[in-house]
Amino acid sequence: MSVHVAVSLRPDRGSPGADLADRLALSARRRGGGPDLLVEWMAACRERSPFEVARVPFDRLDGWRFARRSGDLVHRSGRFFSVQGVDVQTDYGGGAEWSQPIIDQPDRSILGILAREIDGVLHFLMQAKMEPGNVGTVQLSPTVQATTSNYQRAHNGGVAPYLEYFTEPGRARVMVDVLQSEQGSWFRGKRNRNVVMEVDGDVVPHEDFVWMTLGELYALLRRPNVVNMDARTVLSCLPLPADGAGDAGGFCAALGRSTSTSDDRALWSSLEVGSWLTGRKAAYALTTRQVPLRSVRGWTRTAGEIHHPSGRFFRIIGVDVRATNREVRHWCQPLLEPCGQGLVAFVVRRIEGVLHVLARADVRPGYRDVVELGPTVQCTPGNFAAAGERRPAFLDLVLSGGAAVRYDVLQSEEGGRFHRAVTRHMVVEVDGDFPLETPGDFAWVTLAQLKRLIGSSYQVNIEARSLVTCVHALTGAA
Repeated sequence: MSVHVAVSLRPDRGSPGADLADRLALSARRRGGGPDLLVEWMAACRERSPFEVARVPFDRLDGWRFARRSGDLVHRSGRFFSVQGVDVQTDYGGGAEWSQPIIDQPDRSILGILAREIDGVLHFLMQAKMEPGNVGTVQLSPTVQATTSNYQRAHNGGVAPYLEYFTEPGRARVMVDVLQSEQGSWFRGKRNRNVVMEVDGDVVPHEDFVWMTLGELYALLRRPNVVNMDARTVLSCLPLPADGAGDAGGFCAALGRSTSTSDDRALWSSLEVGSWLTGRKAAYALTTRQVPLRSVRGWTRTAGEIHHPSGRFFRIIGVDVRATNREVRHWCQPLLEPCGQGLVAFVVRRIEGVLHVLARADVRPGYRDVVELGPTVQCTPGNFAAAGERRPAFLDLVLSGGAAVRYDVLQSEEGGRFHRAVTRHMVVEVDGDFPLETPGDFAWVTLAQLKRLIGSSYQVNIEARSLVTCVHALTGAA
């Protein structure tokens, strides 16, 4: 097995001019001892570090209170995050106006993965991390997953392991470093620093951390609720070409060409894709206005939750958490709990032998720039179950079984703010009879073009970035 929990080897950096994409591709081809051993290691971490998460009413949410004037749910320190209200108006989708609770978290989180070469192959230091809202509680996360309040120790707790590699200059070399958004329906203007740093020297081992190749990570993406959302978004930022070896005329070969193709094999050039996205950003009006939580229309607050009377969308709840392997051992906090399982899906099609993704211009109240590029379908299907309800475009195609299902795995959203938020991730392939002409908010793009957009801040939303990472689990080498 190529997983190293306690490594003391000097890494072999290989040739100084080694291309990063080639080094990443080599790591993606190395699967080590298989996912079962890694899942067993995570189970051992879970057993070694017991935890308790109990739902509690708001009046037992120690450290939190509803502000007297606004009714906002805030922490007594003024740090971490708050639950506020927002009024929204937009002309997107024919126009809409509504109010809702939303999470405001001014802190910029570090989502950082540490990399090093071991026996000539890039490995990534992943953490078996407990979060109160996680399905299974422990999932595989980045090396460091911490807000400014966390690493400035506003909670009076310990220091996160390996934080110094991401906060002290000169400790490691930058491989990836870009600010990215989070869920635009649940966060207001949230942004995280997605960063991968490479180190040459020895790294002090820790029992809750493990060195993994990309191949091992991609194999785990075929299993539900193992690789957490934060790890998926950071991995999406890596410039990795997919490997379609041994599949010259098949799906994996088309996928490989999509990740490495130049614009002359794409339906649209990168300039045209960028111009289309800019045009979508300019086309729509979106006005969001912060309002007191107590004045949000159509929502109800009880002793134990804030919810919509329809039973749709989400609710805000409180939890009491006890953990043995976190910087703080006991705390309380609110969590956002979705009312139903989400769905994100890429509809894909081969065009001249190159796999293209049907991407969508998506508008959400929490985006910093009105529109970000999203999956073909992004919704909670249960919200559209009522008779006569207008259903999202291509939702029925994805769920009908009329297209070839290439990927269908449940993945968790981030467990530090969301309670058991699970989203079904799907990739479905349509055949050559599917029309190339699309509605104005949709465009066929290659994965290489998506990757270029991910390299800039606030262009591709977190749901699409998560799916981009999952797509790599489809290659035969992964």
